[in-house]
Amino acid sequence: MQVDELLELYAAGERMFRAANLVGLDLKEIDLSEATLVRANLENTSFVDSNLTGVNFREAKLINVNLTNTNLTEANLIGANLTNAKFHNADLTGANLRGSTSRHVVLTQANLTDANLTEANLTEANLVGAKLVNGTLIRSNLTKANLSGASLEGCNLTNVILREAILEGANLMGATLSGASLIGANFHEADLSRVTMLGADLSDANLSEANLRGANVSWTTLRGANLSRARLYRTKFSWSNLSGANLAEAVMLDTRLNRANLRDADLRGAIRPD
Repeated sequence: MQVDELLELYAAGERMFRAANLVGLDLKEIDLSEATLVRANLENTSFVDSNLTGVNFREAKLINVNLTNTNLTEANLIGANLTNAKFHNADLTGANLRGSTSRHVVLTQANLTDANLTEANLTEANLVGAKLVNGTLIRSNLTKANLSGASLEGCNLTNVILREAILEGANLMGATLSGASLIGANFHEADLSRVTMLGADLSDANLSEANLRGANVSWTTLRGANLSRARLYRTKFSWSNLSGANLAEAVMLDTRLNRANLRDADLRGAIRPD
């Protein structure tokens, strides 16, 4: 299907383009809101500055698609292949990306507020500065993803995989990370205040200068983790494994360490109650 044919059909009221072949088309600044493109092939297509509000892309092929500055509010991207797609500054508020294949996807500065990314594969994705407030990322795979400066306030990250991910300066205030795999993740200067992180694995993670005020990190593994200069005011570490952890110069006022394992932990210079 060519651009002119697509636009003519849409203008005539057609919204059903199931399994359409739109490979490599230039569809910049187009309005296809509420269209159905289920299982369509859109590989290498450009939708820059387009209006795709409420579009159904379920199981569509969007490999290498350029969706920069595109409006995808409440779009259906369930099971879609978004490998190498570019969503820079795109609006994905309330969109559903559940089970999507999003390896190497670019979501820099994108708005994913209230979006559903449950079980999405976002391995090595670029989410620098992205807004994921109140998003759902249950069991999502974000191995080696870059979320520096991202906003994840109130996110549900239960059982998420963030191995070796970068979350430097990210805001995770009030997020849930219970059961998460965070081995080797970088949370330097991240805001983790009031997070719930029960039964997570933070082995060798970098939490230096992070804010964990009021966080519940009980029953969690922090073997070899770097918590130097971290703010741990009223942080709960009950039954957690902090063996070999670096807590040098950490602020540990009213920190709860009931039954925690601190074997070989470095507490030099830590600020603790007398």
